[in-house]
Amino acid sequence: MTTVGEFMTTRLVTMAGSDTLTDAAQEMRDSAIGDVVVTDGDNVVGIVTDRDITVRGVAENLDPNTTRLNQITSKDVVTVSQYDDAVAAADLMRTYAVRRLPVIDDGRLVGLISMGDLAVEREPQSVLADISADDPNN
Repeated sequence: MTTVGEFMTTRLVTMAGSDTLTDAAQEMRDSAIGDVVVTDGDNVVGIVTDRDITVRGVAENLDPNTTRLNQITSKDVVTVSQYDDAVAAADLMRTYAVRRLPVIDDGRLVGLISMGDLAVEREPQSVLADISADDPNN
């Protein structure tokens, strides 16, 4: 059994729900990532992606300088353990139509697993794996 912990990413960026869309977009740009995990103290309360900022924020005419992450955050967060089976994680992504799952250990955030991580591990010859394994171009 391949576990989530074997190939999750531990390079995480967390932000508070009170941070602005602009703050998150700049952090994503500077860190070359496509999402931030929204936390309240040690608790994961959601995930915001670059697409969320575009579709839920900018496209809805929300001011990115004043709109807070908690206004657009995907709040029904499904999590996994680093010891969970990778196939089970993929099934969760499919069931809940999500592309990323926070990885929790003893109640704290330790990683993030994405559809791209699973593709690299499970189907290394796939187009998604090829794109996911490549260096960012931004």
